[in-house]
Amino acid sequence: MKLNKKWLVALALGASAGMALAQAWPSAKPIRLIVGYPPGGGIDFTARTVQMPLQEAIGQQIVLDYKPGAGGTIAATELTRAAPDGYTLLLANTGPFAIAPYLQKKMPYDPLKQFSYIGQISQGSYVAVTRPDHPARDMKEWVSWAKAHAGQANFASGGAGTSTHLNGELMNQVTGLNVTHVPYKGSAPAIQELIGGQTQLLIDAGSVLIPQIKGGKLKALAVTGPQRDPQLPDVPTLRELGLKNMESVGFQGLVAPAGLSPEITKKISDALAKVLAQPDLQARFAASGSQVHPLGPTEFADFVKRDNAKWSALIRERKLELD
Repeated sequence: MKLNKKWLVALALGASAGMALAQAWPSAKPIRLIVGYPPGGGIDFTARTVQMPLQEAIGQQIVLDYKPGAGGTIAATELTRAAPDGYTLLLANTGPFAIAPYLQKKMPYDPLKQFSYIGQISQGSYVAVTRPDHPARDMKEWVSWAKAHAGQANFASGGAGTSTHLNGELMNQVTGLNVTHVPYKGSAPAIQELIGGQTQLLIDAGSVLIPQIKGGKLKALAVTGPQRDPQLPDVPTLRELGLKNMESVGFQGLVAPAGLSPEITKKISDALAKVLAQPDLQARFAASGSQVHPLGPTEFADFVKRDNAKWSALIRERKLELD
């Protein structure tokens, strides 16, 4: 097909405009970083930890915008409606990007097609916890206790469709239990209700649980990753307890709406990598129970794809569905 001169000029102008936009970014306005969970949880910890150093690396103010609800899918859905101009980002995590969409009759969005993956920030094991006065000393003993108290045991989560929910369902599948799920609006209320005795188990991020464990308000039963947590050296892994099939790790990272230009994607990804290389920031993550685990745009997208395959299979097998 031949292109006339007007078309060639238009294409050239369009390319020039795109390059100019990438070069100008992020001078136009502050960057909005959407957080899909209320303050006080693991996602909020990550958002606040990277906010200041990332805005210094980028050279533009970053404003946190909390949009909690529906296991993080409200925030993710909002991002799909934003312009792919680099001024609206989302702190993505396992729940809304590998779990929650598959729990609905009609997926609110496609996590593998409707986002531009910028970079992974961290990965971390979850920690299974209960009250200090619970008779179980580890996760294996808690499972035995739950089997002996059929119909009485339950597990808390930070909301239906979150990783805390699916970790409980994975436990049910692996152990043959049918422990009741009790969802809350975020990790903070789930923790308080567990401490208060309304629930008996929570499997959540170390970033929100370790302070409570070290403060004596919660008892750690197991960590869900393949290695012990350096912050909890005396707590066994699920693998050590013979519950290897319950293993899981959570991820967090930055995404943008689909169609973000490669130039802006690279600028943000490079800035994020620079931030994550800072020893003091790595130490803050380690102290919270997670590990800085940077991945570039392609590697991050590939990791999320594998996580989608794992959790969507569990959802199908358990016949799970959001109300």
